[in-house]
Amino acid sequence: MKKILALVLAMMMLACTACAVAEEVKVMTHDEYMAAELWDTVTIEAYVQAKQGWWQDAAVVYAQAEDGGYFIYNLRMSKEEYDLLVPGTKIRVTGPKIEYAGEIEIDGRELDTVYTIIEAEPYIAEAEDVTALLGTDELIDHQNELVAFKGLKVEAKKDADNNDVAFLYNWDGSGRAGNNCDLYFDLSYNGATYTFTVESYLCDENSEVYQAVTQLNIGDIIDLEGFLYWYNGANVHTIKVTKAE
Repeated sequence: MKKILALVLAMMMLACTACAVAEEVKVMTHDEYMAAELWDTVTIEAYVQAKQGWWQDAAVVYAQAEDGGYFIYNLRMSKEEYDLLVPGTKIRVTGPKIEYAGEIEIDGRELDTVYTIIEAEPYIAEAEDVTALLGTDELIDHQNELVAFKGLKVEAKKDADNNDVAFLYNWDGSGRAGNNCDLYFDLSYNGATYTFTVESYLCDENSEVYQAVTQLNIGDIIDLEGFLYWYNGANVHTIKVTKAE
């Protein structure tokens, strides 16, 4: 009888400990996440929307829940784990909130940053049209979300020889075709011009969007979708480009 009582007590203690641990982990809403101080440890739940290529046991993850988007930088994982993170997968991430050039993100490089895959119905966000918010203070409220812009005009950029071109390989034009460089292109709306990017680690030179951007001409009117990354201002990581009808 004493052994049975001891076993029951031990099981109850384990259950209480598990409850206490569960209570310590508070999953934040997006508003709570944004209100947290930099370098605070945050815990969020969201759904993988895309990921940059796995490299040196880490990957960049674009995630979104119904109340907002998240950018998780260099989240440590094995290649096998990386392959499991297909779009729509729900994950819980705990780690420090940081800022880089205005971009709010979770730092996956820290040793205490952890993530867990959660069983749930897949969720794929629909791109929200934020064209009217270009040039306004409200645009940043959609940081890291999948967004859409419509009816933007391709403007000229200057290449290394001072020629007008529709896009550059690398931000300064230092790249060339076939080297899987990032693409940079300028689009205008209501008299102002903004720079957009195709991140080659996200959409490489064989992707539809990469090929579409290399076929742009100055003066084209286009629609696009991408993740609203921030680098000293809006720097959309573009995943889709189509000629406007």
